[in-house]
Amino acid sequence: MIRLSDHFTSGRLLRFTLPSIIMLVFTSVYGVVDGFFVTNFVGTQEFAAVNFIMPFLMVMGSVGFMFGTGGSALIAKTIGSGDRKKANELFSMNVYISFLCGIVLAVIGFFCVRPVASLLGAGGQMLESSVLYGKIILIAIPAYVLQFEFQCLFATAEKPKLGLWVTVAAGCTNIVLDLLFVAVFRWGLVGAAVATVVSQCVGGFLPFFYFCSDNQSLLRIVGFHFDPRSLGKTCVNGSSELMSNISMSVVGMLYNVQLLNYVGENGVSAYGVLMYLNLVFQAVFIGFSVGSAPIVSYHFGAGNRAELKELRRKGLRIIALFSCVMFVSAELLAKPLSFLFVRADPELYAITVRAFFIYSFVFLLSGFSIYGSSFFTALNNGAVSAAIAFLRTLVFQVVSVLIFPIFWDLDGIWFSIVAAEVLSACVTATFFVVKRKQYGY
Repeated sequence: MIRLSDHFTSGRLLRFTLPSIIMLVFTSVYGVVDGFFVTNFVGTQEFAAVNFIMPFLMVMGSVGFMFGTGGSALIAKTIGSGDRKKANELFSMNVYISFLCGIVLAVIGFFCVRPVASLLGAGGQMLESSVLYGKIILIAIPAYVLQFEFQCLFATAEKPKLGLWVTVAAGCTNIVLDLLFVAVFRWGLVGAAVATVVSQCVGGFLPFFYFCSDNQSLLRIVGFHFDPRSLGKTCVNGSSELMSNISMSVVGMLYNVQLLNYVGENGVSAYGVLMYLNLVFQAVFIGFSVGSAPIVSYHFGAGNRAELKELRRKGLRIIALFSCVMFVSAELLAKPLSFLFVRADPELYAITVRAFFIYSFVFLLSGFSIYGSSFFTALNNGAVSAAIAFLRTLVFQVVSVLIFPIFWDLDGIWFSIVAAEVLSACVTATFFVVKRKQYGY
């Protein structure tokens, strides 16, 4: 078994993070399954409705990443300093409080889903479909929060493979139920939403029961005293991931508004297909970053600067390799993936293929910013991590998507994402250089 305290070669680092990578990729793939079944068995308008409301739903669940990444950094650092009892108490506090937050968010979301969809421009049948799908998904938001959180914490518990198997179980549940409810029973959007709800409950509650039991991992849910200071550190450490997810969702809503203005529902559908690809490919970068973060936190807590330097260097090399593979794969898969989702509409197919070829350049750069933000979270520097995430996912993209279409119309919307990633990579490189002496990497 690979331990957090080990010396990590590039191969060992890949072996330790591989389950986290596969776990997040699989989570993204089974999210894509909903879109596949809706567009092929329900209709393209309903497909557009799902993609239209999805950013709002992602905001609701993103608090899980805050508790997961922020908690992982603090818990792994505490383990590295030798205090296992305190680490378990911090872990338990994060789990219970995040679940309560999920309940509150579900209630708020239930009353806000219609006004939000309407405010963003949905009307008629698209509005009703968005609201219907959203209200059903909101039932499982507490489990969704836990699922995101545990995906980060399995690596901290030195059980990344177990996290992978839980994700596979949740994904298979969604795929089988989608096939049954949508393709066989023809329940439409309701069937797709119910399949997702059940799968999220599997992904959120199975890990909870495991960590409540007498398990063989580093972590276990135990009794705890409320520690507001540690909770505050967790939230600050994880604020970058929370900001990143919220910003991506907000920006996703803005992109949908711009696309509705320029090309109508076809633009929203094309963007939805892009986001499915984006979820899967970015999951590789996120999975590696999340999987390697507890190692960075552990050696930071243990004061091992030499290992930190090696982890940063090897991490960036691996990200560079992944970036090239992702770019080439996206270029080669543009036509077949577009055909898979939108083959019935020639105009929509042409828009989607064109968008794919432009959007693929994002994957050459985005991994470096994702890894950089996660690296500083692992060092318990929430401010730098949040700055990278905030600029990348909100500031640069909002400015670009508002300006570029003025000059290049629809192509400007796709190019705006690429421009935002270029600027973000420059900011990340600057922080790595500026902070190298402080952390000794």
